[in-house]
Amino acid sequence: MALQSDKLLKIAVDAAEDKKAVDVIALNLKEVSLVADYFVICSGNSDTQVQAITTEIRKQAEKHGVRIRGIEGMDSARWVLIDIGDVIVHVFHREEREYYNIERLWSDAKVVEFA
Repeated sequence: MALQSDKLLKIAVDAAEDKKAVDVIALNLKEVSLVADYFVICSGNSDTQVQAITTEIRKQAEKHGVRIRGIEGMDSARWVLIDIGDVIVHVFHREEREYYNIERLWSDAKVVEFA
């Protein structure tokens, strides 16, 4: 089942927030890159929380019939990348998020506002 990218975005953001992810932001990449329509960037305060956020996003995507294309970094839980097609989710440990600052790298992308 193929969901529209805005619905995938909502699923990922809601799942991250359900596990108390910190500073959840979404970047609209549609006019900036062909990589994906959206990046979701969030962080956890511990390796365990990063893994819990990742697991919840995977569960919720699969619950909606979405195939996970790949998950990288789950073992170290410092920076986990979840590829769900048109939405790429970056779940960082707080320290790695500060270090890599990918929001700055993608500063041309618009931040998606959630109601």
